[in-house]
Amino acid sequence: MNKLKGIGVSPGYAVGKAIVIVENEIDVNSSVFTTAEEELKLFNDAVGEYTKQTRRLIESLTKSAGKENADILEGHLVMLNDPFMLSQISDSVNGGNTAAQAVNAVCDSFYDMFSSIEDEMMKQRASDILDIKNSLLEILCGGGVAIEDVPKGSILIAKDFTPSMTSRINRENVFAIIAEVGSVTSHSAILARAIDIPAVLSVKDATKLIKNGDLLAIDGSKGTILFEPDEKTVSEYEKMRENYFAEKASLSEYFSKETVTKGGVKKAVYGNIGKPEDIENVLHNGGEGVGLFRTEFLFMDRPSLPTEEEQYEAYSTVAKSMGDREVIIRTLDIGGDKAVPYLEIPKEDNPFLGYRAIRYCLDNPEMFKTQLRAILRAAYFGNIKIMLPLITDISEVKAARALIAECEAELEKEGAHFKKNVPVGVMIETPAAVLIADELAKIAEFFSIGTNDLTGYVMAVDRGNGRVSGLYSVQRLAVLRAIEMTIKSAKKAGIPVGMCGESAADRELIPSLVKWGLDEFSVTPNSILATRKAICECE
Repeated sequence: MNKLKGIGVSPGYAVGKAIVIVENEIDVNSSVFTTAEEELKLFNDAVGEYTKQTRRLIESLTKSAGKENADILEGHLVMLNDPFMLSQISDSVNGGNTAAQAVNAVCDSFYDMFSSIEDEMMKQRASDILDIKNSLLEILCGGGVAIEDVPKGSILIAKDFTPSMTSRINRENVFAIIAEVGSVTSHSAILARAIDIPAVLSVKDATKLIKNGDLLAIDGSKGTILFEPDEKTVSEYEKMRENYFAEKASLSEYFSKETVTKGGVKKAVYGNIGKPEDIENVLHNGGEGVGLFRTEFLFMDRPSLPTEEEQYEAYSTVAKSMGDREVIIRTLDIGGDKAVPYLEIPKEDNPFLGYRAIRYCLDNPEMFKTQLRAILRAAYFGNIKIMLPLITDISEVKAARALIAECEAELEKEGAHFKKNVPVGVMIETPAAVLIADELAKIAEFFSIGTNDLTGYVMAVDRGNGRVSGLYSVQRLAVLRAIEMTIKSAKKAGIPVGMCGESAADRELIPSLVKWGLDEFSVTPNSILATRKAICECE
């Protein structure tokens, strides 16, 4: 029995017939330039049609996967309406290019820019730009792939599943998806998990090795693909598929349950968010708090820095929604690996080891203080904690604390409502932080382990690089030891320790995390109930 291996990014099991999606090449030179006015009208009409189509997909995806996941497509509309992109297309048309040629050229330039940046988020933006380009060209030139009408029991194979493709999938008919590119954090993976379809990504040459009509058996957790399985294997996979869905249905009973192990040890399951609206999904899934508020999203896709009032509104909205439940706000985690033009951060050869996160913030104290003031004011309305990212030295924590003290003094002098002595914690995501965790625990009120970056740094691997992505696993011994060391340092110092990476929802890892003493598991909202169930089943 032949077998292929990729990255399992969405759990579940499937047996079905392969349908290989081959996108038609769109000839952007097939149309003839008329006038700039007419070509711009064609472009604007295409944008209008694309917006209508995307709005329909957003409405459908909101019902099936929740607003948080539908916001991925909302982001496409924001990107398409970027004034700089629109002006570039207009300039191209005025220079004598057809609407299709202008869209193709401008989107390709943005794609090249984003894909050249060594950051998973930026590479995902490149994929989003490609999705926008293909959708617009299909409207302007015709063509496209109709994946909505595939028969029941289909397993779809493509070079890449863009967000618009994934959101058009009929879950009743499509049992699994396979792609040649993608990672655990790509939008295609996020949406596959949201609509509960097994997915295996980064399968080299999948569209060449798999033929239409091949019978396949898929394990979306392990990332395995079996060719032409025998009757016994088919029966086993179908039974595993039934059990998987039965278990998913049973999770509802854990909504109101306490997160307590069989041994009576209390734990907590929190949700990760990127903007205030995401809090609805945390509450809808029974989250006991917010373990990671990624504030960089407030700084992106805008022409200038968010003001103190804008940040205050965002943070206080979440604090009020959560009441006395914890809200851990990570200070700005941004650098040369993320495209925020107005910050004028120079491009770096190796941005993950460069000028970013706490390093950038401490070098720009006024900007940092604006964020800290907003957090302190918002803390007046709830149980907010401050988390510092990319810490590698004790001096960074001390410098951040000094700025917090300055902000407290300023706010007190101004007579503003704010909370003093907001707990300050450290994100443990570098080997340096692990090695000095015992010392950091003396000046931090809590730890939160960021396994996504920690795994990459410890294993010296780029998770977006398919050639080495097999090394990117929290189950590697070096990563497990780093996690255990961090938890033990926190326990010895008597401070709480949580985890806010994807691994906090890893059912194979959870028993070890419980055994080592992890207090708080912060996961994507859709993983909250499954994580609580796994913890409750631990001794």
